[in-house]
Amino acid sequence: MVKLALALTAVLAGSASAFAPQNAPVAFRTGDVSLDAEAGAKRKAALKTLKKAAGAVGAVALATAGVPPAFAAAKDAVEVVETVDNTKKMIGLGAGVVAAGAAALTLTKGGAAKQDFLEAEPYWDQSTVPVNVYKNKAPFTGKVVSTKRIVGPKATGETCHIVIDHKGDFPYWEGQSWGVIPPGNREKDGKPHAVRLYSIASSRYGDDMTGNTGSLCVRRATYWCPELKADDPAKKGICSNFLCDTKPGDEVQMTGPAGKVMLMPEEDPTTDYIMVATGTGIAPYRGFIRRLFVENTPAAEVYKGQAWLFLGVANSDALLYDDEFQEAKEKFPDNFRIDYALSREQTNSKGGKMYIQDKVEEYADEVFGKLEAGAHIYFCGLKGMMPGIQDMLKGVAEKKGLDYDA
Repeated sequence: MVKLALALTAVLAGSASAFAPQNAPVAFRTGDVSLDAEAGAKRKAALKTLKKAAGAVGAVALATAGVPPAFAAAKDAVEVVETVDNTKKMIGLGAGVVAAGAAALTLTKGGAAKQDFLEAEPYWDQSTVPVNVYKNKAPFTGKVVSTKRIVGPKATGETCHIVIDHKGDFPYWEGQSWGVIPPGNREKDGKPHAVRLYSIASSRYGDDMTGNTGSLCVRRATYWCPELKADDPAKKGICSNFLCDTKPGDEVQMTGPAGKVMLMPEEDPTTDYIMVATGTGIAPYRGFIRRLFVENTPAAEVYKGQAWLFLGVANSDALLYDDEFQEAKEKFPDNFRIDYALSREQTNSKGGKMYIQDKVEEYADEVFGKLEAGAHIYFCGLKGMMPGIQDMLKGVAEKKGLDYDA
């Protein structure tokens, strides 16, 4: 029997959305309920939980294993932290443990640096993922290496890529999140600001591949006041503005790493990954893609599957890391695939704006086929993603003559 895993968790409270305008993110709660794909009696309860959570959390992340019928893989799932399949291996929980004591790069026969010093043994082992090593009362202090705007002038808002030096003392895995505690206290009660979670936008080796840094992808949160006809600084996002304003050498108080559900199951190197993101929800997938197609890792050496990225943003200027992704696609055309949904530049099959659910729907049969063959699908973005995805899945199911609500 195959088990499904869906995680409803805070991924990126500052993600830019490719959907129609949504209300500001609300406070989120996480919960975990396991669901056997074959236990039909639980399906309605699971679907109710999914719909309720999709409207209550600030961001959504989903990881499922494909099962027939394919639409059930995305519909019949709720958050699971330790669900196992018939092989008793973790599904969607991520791999590995940081190898202790390793400090130097090894070299391949050709002399190129090899990223293998932060691997589990074997590299795909998922038993000891580092979680919550640093907590709110005793956070880690990182130092900013660089902060760079990474969108064009016509993008809807400002998004920054921030590289943080942790000197190798804050290990993490692709798909995990860092908590950031902005400096200062809240005006309403004088208490310290609450921690904000941001998905890590680099592999465990960091952008410099030394294992000493990690990166965040952050959209500056602002509020446009219709009366002032300008941004209201009193209502700006505290943490996102702090991060986007940082300069080299600035200190950042951090917690984590948090989460397991967004990490890649790497034991089978033929596994297909379908990655769906809006805006800065791209962050964990950049880590995936660097691990599989940029770095010289054990996972990259043996990977034979296909990683398929769907990214939704407003326009071409808002695309994130496109140069990196295009280079990976050119080098690995059979293993890496990209499809963009540009809501202000493209139209869907009905003549409306092209949102992420519309782009996925264009390839519905192929996506479902991959799920039936065992692919893993992930969603990462602001609230509002799942209702659109749910509607799309229901429509596709009906076209196939399947009862989505059964």
